[in-house]
Amino acid sequence: MTDQPAYAVPDDLPDWLRPVAEAAQAIEGSDLTAFLPPPGSNPRRGAVLMLFGETDGRGDLLLTERAHDMRSHPGQVSFPGGTIDPGESAVEAALREAQEEIGVDPSAVEVFGALPELWLPPSNFAVTPVLGWWRDPHPVEVASPDEVHEIHHVVLDELFRADRRIAVRHPSGWTGPGFLIGEDRDVILWGFTGGIITRFFDYLGWLPPVTDPPVHELPDYMLAEYQRRVDDAEGGDEPDSLDILEPDERGGA
Repeated sequence: MTDQPAYAVPDDLPDWLRPVAEAAQAIEGSDLTAFLPPPGSNPRRGAVLMLFGETDGRGDLLLTERAHDMRSHPGQVSFPGGTIDPGESAVEAALREAQEEIGVDPSAVEVFGALPELWLPPSNFAVTPVLGWWRDPHPVEVASPDEVHEIHHVVLDELFRADRRIAVRHPSGWTGPGFLIGEDRDVILWGFTGGIITRFFDYLGWLPPVTDPPVHELPDYMLAEYQRRVDDAEGGDEPDSLDILEPDERGGA
């Protein structure tokens, strides 16, 4: 795992975000995942941008929903992000990807921290979530409809409500935490991004516990990649479910 740089907390960071900055400085990778880059793994590296803003004075997160017909990770809700190019830092990569995907102006974002690097064993891919405050918000739009289906401004106190919390069951047998987002609460946030949100905000104490959340199956368009891998697997063996949950190195998580 690479050492994370120290970040100074901006004086004008909103009071509600200060616990987020403090948690980012204290949290360990093991608080977020069971998978950390082992010594000598030499993983490929990527970064995603956890961009915090405000909607009517309430804290929110900016998320993207991948195009439903993409070959990789169709329909998954993710943070903007992708592979770190040679010579780039994690911060530079996260800001560049957010600009390329949905037009976020890097100069409008105040980076105030980063979470520990998280490792995806099937592809030996390590991802750094970069924390940003959208100090000067501006309209954003889908830059490439072939890659991004929709942009979601998710208000945190709504996201954490019990009626937005679900369990997601994957046909491989994997079951994990999820959330319902969108105006009609019909978009499923799950997988890598859902796991980061669940574990980080639980660490903060912002995520109320839920008992027996309803179990949701994934829609067919989200399973197209998995079904293709099942069909292509030798002898009909199912692919490793973790490989379906990893961030896409070309953008997003």
